[in-house]
Amino acid sequence: MKRFAVLLFCLLPTLVSAETRVPQSQSEITLSFAPLVRETAPAVVNIYARFVTETRHRTPFMYDPFFDGFFEGFGRPEPRVQNSLGSGVILSEDGIIVSNYHVVGMATDIRVVLSDRREFTARVLLGDAESDLAILQLEGVEDLPCLPLRASDTVEVGELVLAIGNPFGVGQTVSSGIVSGLARSGAATGSGRGYFIQTDAPINPGNSGGALIDVRGELVGINTSILTRSGGSNGIGFAIPSDLVAAFVAQAREGRTSFARPWAGMGGQPADVEIAEAFGLDRPGGIIISAMHAESPFAQAGVAVGDVIVAVDDHPVNTPPEMLYRMSVTGLGQTAQVTFLRDGEERNTGVRLIAAPDLPDREPVVLQDTDILPGLGLVRVNPAVIAEYTLPLESKGVLVTDTGRFGARVGFQVGDVIVGINEQGVARPRDVAAAFRARARGYAVTVIRGNRRLQLRFGV
Repeated sequence: MKRFAVLLFCLLPTLVSAETRVPQSQSEITLSFAPLVRETAPAVVNIYARFVTETRHRTPFMYDPFFDGFFEGFGRPEPRVQNSLGSGVILSEDGIIVSNYHVVGMATDIRVVLSDRREFTARVLLGDAESDLAILQLEGVEDLPCLPLRASDTVEVGELVLAIGNPFGVGQTVSSGIVSGLARSGAATGSGRGYFIQTDAPINPGNSGGALIDVRGELVGINTSILTRSGGSNGIGFAIPSDLVAAFVAQAREGRTSFARPWAGMGGQPADVEIAEAFGLDRPGGIIISAMHAESPFAQAGVAVGDVIVAVDDHPVNTPPEMLYRMSVTGLGQTAQVTFLRDGEERNTGVRLIAAPDLPDREPVVLQDTDILPGLGLVRVNPAVIAEYTLPLESKGVLVTDTGRFGARVGFQVGDVIVGINEQGVARPRDVAAAFRARARGYAVTVIRGNRRLQLRFGV
C-alpha cells in the first residue's frame, strides 16, 4: 500500500498538468488527420483494368493422356473479359504511377481515375510478379499531384500511418493505424514475396496498390496484401517499402520493361537456435551459406559455404528475402558492403552487384517438323537460366523451354533439365537434337525436375 501511495505521488504532478494544460493551437483543439488527407489524397488514384483471356470448349477426354491428342485445338477460342479493381499512387508530375502487379500486370486496357474524377488511359512501363509491383505511365498529363518517397529505413515500429485506397470499389477511403512491424518476410499472401512493412491500418480488397503514408504526407509503402481467414481486414496488412518502389521507378525511367535484380548465386537458410549452437554463434541470426555457384559475386568477394552473412550495408539480414531486398535497393552495378562470420570471426567485404551472367551462350534450338518431337525448345543451362527458372545452383545440362506438339505427351515439362539420353550424357542443345535424330527404336531420357531425377521412356 505504501509503495502504491509513493507511485501515485510521483504521478500526481503529471496528471494535474495534463488536466490543467490549456490547448495552444486550433489543431490541438481539433486533433484531426483532415489537413493531411486533403494534401495527400489527390495523389492516390483508382485503377480499373481489363483482361482478355481465351478459353476453349471442354471435352470429356481433355485430360485423358491417350484421347487428348485427338481433340487438340477442338472448338473455337472464346474470349473472356475479366475486370480488376485496385489503387495506385502518383509519384511524379508527369504521370508516373506505382501499383501492384496483380492489379495491372496482364491488363489489356487500364483506366485511371483521379480524385477530381478526371480519367486517363495508362500503360505499364515495368512490371514484376515476384515483387508484385508495376510502374505505369499516364498519357498526356502534366502538373499532377504526387507524393514524395520517404526512406524506408527511417520508418519505426509504432509510427502513425494512413492507408489510402479504393476498397471494394466504394470510392476513395482513408484508414489509420500504426506500423506494427518491419522486415516481415514470407508472411504476406498473394503473388508478392520478399520484405514488407506490417501495419494494422485496415486494408481490404481494392486497397491493393494504394498508399501507406506517414504523418508528414510521405509515402512509406504500397499496400499489397493482408493475412485473413474471412477475406476482410484482421489488422495484419503488408506494404512494399518505398525504397524498393524507388528502385523500380529508376529502372522504368531507364527503359527497362522487367525488373533486373542482382544475382546472389548462392543458397542459404536462416541461422536458427540449433544452427547457431552448431556453429558456435553467440545468438541466432543471419543466413548460413549452404551452396555457392562458381560465378557468384559473393564467391568472387571471398564469401564461402559455411559462412554466416549477418548484414548488408550495415543492415541486419536474417532471411534470404531480406538479403535480396537489400541487394535490390542497392542496385545493379553498385557495391554492397557485406558483413559475415567465419569461425566466429567477423569479416567485411565489398560485393559487386551483377545480374546473373548469360554465359556460356544459351545456344537455343527448336526441333524441326521432321524431328520426332517437333517444336521442342531447348537451351543450354547457364547462371541466367538457373536464375530465370529457379533451378538448383549446381544445375548443368539442357533445359526444356517449350514442349512442342508432342513433348508433353511423353512426359516433358517446361523447366526440365535433360542430362542424358540412352545413357549418353548431353551438355548442349545440339547434343539433344543429334540424339533424337539418331532414330533409335526407343529413348530413355534422364531429366532433373526440381530436386528429383527422373527417366522418361518412349518409343517411335
